[in-house]
Amino acid sequence: MGIISEFKQFVQRGNVIDLAVGVIMGAAFGKIVNSLVTDVLMPPIGFLVGGVKFTDLKFALPANPLNPKLEPATINYGNFLQTTFDFLIIAFCIFMLIQAMNKMKKKQDAGAAPPPEPTTQEKLLMEIRDLLKVKSP
Repeated sequence: MGIISEFKQFVQRGNVIDLAVGVIMGAAFGKIVNSLVTDVLMPPIGFLVGGVKFTDLKFALPANPLNPKLEPATINYGNFLQTTFDFLIIAFCIFMLIQAMNKMKKKQDAGAAPPPEPTTQEKLLMEIRDLLKVKSP
């Protein structure tokens, strides 16, 4: 089997396509949550803590003595805080989504019909099996 046919077979499997759809949906979901955090949640939080815009928080390093005309380098810890908030909210949203899916699955499993009663023939075969197990050394 050639590499091209193997690759074609690999791509045509359902789980690969499902994975690709999941990655695309995850990226879109991440953008939505990022906008929620950046544009909706962080401005009021910044207002409550004294009008701070988290992405503007940084620590400026001293000027370079070899070239004082250069802008001093900065450690942008505000961006790190913003990204951490994004991650926590995305993780919480995914947790809530999985919780909802588990509840739906439990309801679906609870509503499923119990397995059918074995037929007379199946019961007889199970009895024979059990008797053979008892007689075996």
